[in-house]
Amino acid sequence: MSLKDDLKGIIPEKELEKLPNRFDIVGDIAVVSIPEELANYKEDIARTIMGKMQNIKNVLNKVSKLEGNRRVAHFEIIAGKSTETIHKEFGFSYKIDLRQSFFNGRLSYERKRVASMVKPGERVLIPFSGVGPFAIPAAASADSIVAVEMNGAACKSFTKNCRLNKLEDKIHIINADANSIPNLLKTEFDRAIIPTPYGMDHFLETISPLVKDGGFIHFYTFKPKEEIPELIEKYEDMGVEVLFYRRCGNVAPGISRWVFDLKK
Repeated sequence: MSLKDDLKGIIPEKELEKLPNRFDIVGDIAVVSIPEELANYKEDIARTIMGKMQNIKNVLNKVSKLEGNRRVAHFEIIAGKSTETIHKEFGFSYKIDLRQSFFNGRLSYERKRVASMVKPGERVLIPFSGVGPFAIPAAASADSIVAVEMNGAACKSFTKNCRLNKLEDKIHIINADANSIPNLLKTEFDRAIIPTPYGMDHFLETISPLVKDGGFIHFYTFKPKEEIPELIEKYEDMGVEVLFYRRCGNVAPGISRWVFDLKK
């Protein structure tokens, strides 16, 4: 049963069509985007979600898109009392305050997939590292991780998460703008994981020179499906081999997040 099905008879059918059928789960928090037209039904929606999923203790209404350099949205608490949680994923735990740090629970499979390719002894670079969901599982195999994150609050949570997962000796966190990476780092890496924000494709060219020949890059971008063949050609012209690519979530009508596994 979908959320809309559960709300039939509570919200009039015409208005119910405007409600997104999906909501995100981060730890014991459910995040839903409620249109303004359904503002009078917020409590009904929260009550339905919490009744449907017994582990949910807080329901947040996402009232803005990601904003500013910290890449965080604004949330309204419509059930519960907190925006803080501990999210567990494939044996790792992450302390997060969604009002201070961005976290995408829908990328859990990608984080596991990429981490499974990291080999013992590798040095890995991860810009846009957030609270550590790509870095921490990768660190379980890697020799060392250099993670760069602009949001100071996210870096503080990331530091706590390194201790929580007993990986603090393997991960070096730099609180800086990813644009400054070429000036900050002069060594080569075996692998780079680049979960770029929307519209920042230039970071592939920024980070690629720091990956050694024969090294690997996992690059995330946002594109319509019809642009993918042209994108593959562009990457190959840059001197990288496209080993694999896949869609990993829709973000807007006609626009999806894609990951490319590249070999330099």
